[in-house]
Amino acid sequence: MTTPDITRNTSLTTQDTLQKFIFDNAAVRGELVEISDTWREIQARHGYPKAVRSVLGEMVAACALLSANLKFNGSIVMQIHGDGPVRLLVVECDADLRMRATAKLAPDVEVADEATLRELVNVQGTGRFVITLDPLEKMPGQQPYQGIVPLDGDDVATVIENYMLRSEQLDTRLWVAADDKVARGLLLQKLPRHSGGEDQTKQASEAEDLETWNRAAALGGTLKHEELLSTDISTLLHRLFWEETIRVFDPLHPQFHCSCNREKVGNMLKMLGQPEVETALAELGELGINCDFCGKHYSFDKVDCAQLFAVDTAAEALIPPSGSTH
Repeated sequence: MTTPDITRNTSLTTQDTLQKFIFDNAAVRGELVEISDTWREIQARHGYPKAVRSVLGEMVAACALLSANLKFNGSIVMQIHGDGPVRLLVVECDADLRMRATAKLAPDVEVADEATLRELVNVQGTGRFVITLDPLEKMPGQQPYQGIVPLDGDDVATVIENYMLRSEQLDTRLWVAADDKVARGLLLQKLPRHSGGEDQTKQASEAEDLETWNRAAALGGTLKHEELLSTDISTLLHRLFWEETIRVFDPLHPQFHCSCNREKVGNMLKMLGQPEVETALAELGELGINCDFCGKHYSFDKVDCAQLFAVDTAAEALIPPSGSTH
């Protein structure tokens, strides 16, 4: 048994906090998160059914936990594309833990309070899980990395664990829970050891890592769903790992942030194409677009839309026809 010793760099707060920690002398790390104010802000403009709210909240907690380990200035976009009453669940979180999330349901559906993930998004078995890593400052020609896998698991935590093992080759254990007030989660990961050193020392280190990993995962496995919902992360950290020697880092603080703006909405309209936009304008007189994440309203009249496509038209006029001579 190791000597009880939790090294704290700062006191833990109880809301909108992500706490990183590592196990001393073992390549094992952990994180705890609780999101309250941010989670209520995400829900404020939507009346999601209970089961949808729970799944989306679990994704919010999970996305924050994964984003805390980003090695670039950018964001993670986590999506579940469904074939049931829920068609899409989206959570986005950047390296500063600024978050937004939304869900889209099929028209005129009723969702049971206790509906499972399979019943919500994988009725026909064609649901899929997508993670996109999107750097803010891309190199020329660089595209966001996107991993797409089938929904392999009966809950959000299992789907993400399987994704991390297959796509990132990282042993990961995840526990998440959410209600209308809070989204909380615990993440544990067994990290790879750097190569080098004497074989005997390396084998001893790997054996110690595995022992610590198995013990930490077993302790995490004692965490019950209701306990995760009702207990702040400071208490959870002590309750689960008080016999372990761990180092705790300065806490991070998730917050709600929507990156929508008029330029992005305009670019979306341009992607639809001028004929389709003009057809919609003829029917409606003005295009009104509401952001799915924050609810902000953007209006585009005929003049606005003409300006969107005027730049492209002018640019095309500067390009000489193919085969022209000088």
